Amino acid sequence: MTRFTQLLSVATLATLVASVSPARAENTEIRLATLAPSGSPWMEVLNKAQAEIKDKTGGRVTIKYYEGGQQGDERDFVRKIKLGQLDGAAVTSIGLAMIDESIRVLELPMMFQSAEEVDYVADKMWPYFQKKFEKKGFRLNDRGEVGWVYFMSKSKVDSLASLKGQKLWMWGDDALVGAMFKKLGLNGVPLGVPEVDAGLTSGKIEACYGSPVATVALQWYTKIKYMTSMPMSFAIGATVVSTESLKKLSAEDQKTIEQIGKASSKKLRKVIRKANEDAKTTMTRKGVTVVQTPIAMVSDFDKNAQEVWKELVGKIYSKEELDMVIKYRDEYRAKKGGAPTAAAAKK
Repeated sequence: MTRFTQLLSVATLATLVASVSPARAENTEIRLATLAPSGSPWMEVLNKAQAEIKDKTGGRVTIKYYEGGQQGDERDFVRKIKLGQLDGAAVTSIGLAMIDESIRVLELPMMFQSAEEVDYVADKMWPYFQKKFEKKGFRLNDRGEVGWVYFMSKSKVDSLASLKGQKLWMWGDDALVGAMFKKLGLNGVPLGVPEVDAGLTSGKIEACYGSPVATVALQWYTKIKYMTSMPMSFAIGATVVSTESLKKLSAEDQKTIEQIGKASSKKLRKVIRKANEDAKTTMTRKGVTVVQTPIAMVSDFDKNAQEVWKELVGKIYSKEELDMVIKYRDEYRAKKGGAPTAAAAKK
């Protein structure tokens, strides 16, 4: 073999190796935004996963979180991901809906009466939504959680009429809650999440809604005096990462991150459920009164909510997607011997 032939063979081999084994980027940073404040239960779990990812990938992958709304609201997160300014975000369903709005079918008001119902339905439907997100250029990771969403107010709310009298925060990007507010005739004031605290302080709004742990983490609870015992819905969330950003990582590192993410999401759901119960205790200890929602008000919400479910078909989700939710919910209830009554306490 001539020297030229030897060099050619080496070059050819190098080309082949490069084609099947793309160079692994060293110290790749994945930039993720979130509204979760520093020190909150969400960030505690996310930070542990962050450290584990760095350790298990030998430092090849680091996760950088921009927490507490540093990058704006969730609409800003999704826009920046599409522009390549962020790689992903840990978001609520509002952020998820900006990628594919149909996922909101999992958060319909008054649809569920236990967290176990939510788990059953969401677990059945999550692979379906993961495929939809993948087609839009996003990896939808395992489900996170916010929890049961209650109304919080400065004045006592014990009827639909008393709720109508409040200047009530409405997340400006939430078409689902907007439709429910319109149906009920509520006075919604559109604001982004970072604006709620100032709005409660200034009097621009007199009431808001959220899970207890979010209300405590964001300090909204210091501006309100009452919380309804009836939740409006069960809020979920998840981390999304652009598929383009994932191409920077080796298949091995992607698999490692996926495994850590699954374990982290499962742990997060457990942590947030306990944190919500602890937050309720904190709120009542600090002077917030939980007002028992009258059966008549629960019935009003149930009736109007079911009408909204139907009205949003073809606008936010398809009839098939709504039917899937109801089918799996009723399937779970049949296995458990029927649904609890509407007046039963929701946890």
